[in-house]
Amino acid sequence: MFDFLKKVKNNNVSAPAAQNGFISSEWFYTTIADLSDGVVAYDTNFKIVIFNKSAERIFNLKALEVIGQNISLDRVRESKLKFLAQVIFPSLAPNVVLHSDPNTFPQMMDMHFEEVHLRVITNKIIDSNGQTEGFTKVIHDRTREINIVKSKSEFLSVAAHQLRTPLTAINWSLEGLLSDTSLAAFSRELVDAGTSAAKRLLKIVDDLLDVAKLEEGKFGYTFAEGDFNSFMEKLLAEETPIAQTYGVNLYFERLKEELKFSFDEQKLALAISNLVDNAIKYNVPNGSVTVSISKAAEGPYVLVSVKDTGLGIPKDAIDKLFTKFFRAENAVKASTEGSGLGLYLVKNVIQRHGGKIWVESEINRGTTFYFTLATDPAFIPHKETAPEEGF
Repeated sequence: MFDFLKKVKNNNVSAPAAQNGFISSEWFYTTIADLSDGVVAYDTNFKIVIFNKSAERIFNLKALEVIGQNISLDRVRESKLKFLAQVIFPSLAPNVVLHSDPNTFPQMMDMHFEEVHLRVITNKIIDSNGQTEGFTKVIHDRTREINIVKSKSEFLSVAAHQLRTPLTAINWSLEGLLSDTSLAAFSRELVDAGTSAAKRLLKIVDDLLDVAKLEEGKFGYTFAEGDFNSFMEKLLAEETPIAQTYGVNLYFERLKEELKFSFDEQKLALAISNLVDNAIKYNVPNGSVTVSISKAAEGPYVLVSVKDTGLGIPKDAIDKLFTKFFRAENAVKASTEGSGLGLYLVKNVIQRHGGKIWVESEINRGTTFYFTLATDPAFIPHKETAPEEGF
């Protein structure tokens, strides 16, 4: 890139570019200048050499003001250049979510400011000898997208709250009727069916409220150090009666050594219970569910697996499995109940714990969900942010 600029320097020059020693070629305007994303390029001394129209809009700066300028760390003290300096040096930004290995390029990250949300992809510019000449940043302004999602979540939250109050009253009234010993058998059957339906609907409303809070970055995590083996034993003891009801055997393979680290017990219980419940519910009579804990092969992580002998998941459904409202076709046939929100919640709870989740499955042979949890606080996101599908 820099070789190119040197070769065409002072040819076909426009006024702003000429003043800073750089050209404005047809290639530059058609390929970079009119991109909808901001493009900023700088050399190894952090001297700006490219600053396109979208970058001007995002940073509220003119190219003439920054091309040829060295944006060092101390420029963050200048109000006019503070925003640009924070993007060039992410450690200065208030909130950063990294989506790639920090030691490799290209790097992708989301940067959240008070009223602006950016996705920034940084890559090296390499010369013909393999040496680093500088860096480019492609900056996508996601503010409008984030605000739309936020508005949808706020609407969902208000609607769910409005539904929850009357549903709770209906459920309470029906349970009161069931306690009436004089209720006729036929009436009791109807009331019992109504109670079950009200509870299912209340569960869906609660899931919607959880999703709304999660997407606003307000799910509310409380991390505290705990014994993970003991936590899992207690959790699976509560799942055992459910497994017995479905005629499924539930096994637990704990880690033999002590395993203590920081996690949110309530949120993690919600996520793991969801996985175990699904493994039980979509199993076969006399089937099994095995939950295992081990140390991950790399890094400060614990690896948990939930293996079942159930229906399996079609290959074309696996990529959609952790998206909102999605349910695999064979799961819908096996049980019409379900909101399709459970695995979306699971994925985001795991990610908030610095982990990842994935699945392996074979139709009619069973499914295994794997997920990791960070055991080192340094690998856990320092702040809750609104999640997005695809990461």
